[in-house]
Amino acid sequence: MKNSIVWLASYPKSGNTWTRIFLANYLANTKEPMPINQVNKFGMGDAIAKTYHMVARRQIDTRDLALTLSLRDKVLRGIVANNADVNLVKTHNIKSVARGVDLIPTKYTRSAIYIMRDPRDMVLSAARHYGEPVDQVVSRIARSDNATQADDKTVAVFQGSWSEHVKSWTSYAPYPVLTLRYEDMLANPHEEFAKTLTHLGVPVDPERLDRAVRHASFDEVSKQEAEAGFVEKPAGAEKFFASGRSGQWKTDLDPALADQICKDHAKTMKKFGYLE
Repeated sequence: MKNSIVWLASYPKSGNTWTRIFLANYLANTKEPMPINQVNKFGMGDAIAKTYHMVARRQIDTRDLALTLSLRDKVLRGIVANNADVNLVKTHNIKSVARGVDLIPTKYTRSAIYIMRDPRDMVLSAARHYGEPVDQVVSRIARSDNATQADDKTVAVFQGSWSEHVKSWTSYAPYPVLTLRYEDMLANPHEEFAKTLTHLGVPVDPERLDRAVRHASFDEVSKQEAEAGFVEKPAGAEKFFASGRSGQWKTDLDPALADQICKDHAKTMKKFGYLE
């Protein structure tokens, strides 16, 4: 089987969905914006419950960690079985091992695009997204055992701490890894998204690039969500596309929590330009 998976990897609420929407619009190359609820046609997630039911050939208990982990290799093998050169796969999993299972096997991997975001902004977005108090999110992203709970639609995702997640994806790998910062994507979307196309081996056409950037803009996707909803929005969240800005932590995050994040993740934040 081909090692065709290109991982679109990130900690949650760091720009993964924006990147996928851009790529869908560029690859579709339509005059009108791609409906956000059709973006999954250009890639899939690695935690979708129905794929685990499919490979098990029965309805499984998605909350059974041992079972879902035992099925993960079959799920990934099923993705690469189409014999395509590239399969885009979204993941929030850490690039590590969970209970002896390799979450991101090299044998199926072609390359990876890793998107990170200032954790001080990320916690604000995550708190809104998951309906959690911000202090709980700050505490959670400092823990090595941080993982999302399974539900009827998704299996558990093993994230680890923010620093561990970033380090796992940005340290040495036997395949190409493109690292992007959300803040750079906001400041220079054409330049940063062109990097993703070059990484994928897709020719960069300036006019097509400009159109895809516009079609994936915050204004466009938030308008679409208001009109038709977004299938990836959690049931408890008011909306998926809430702000999209950077530096919001300076006014909206309790200074004590900002200090705690800097204390917990100082080394990684300094390495990637989030701290002096």
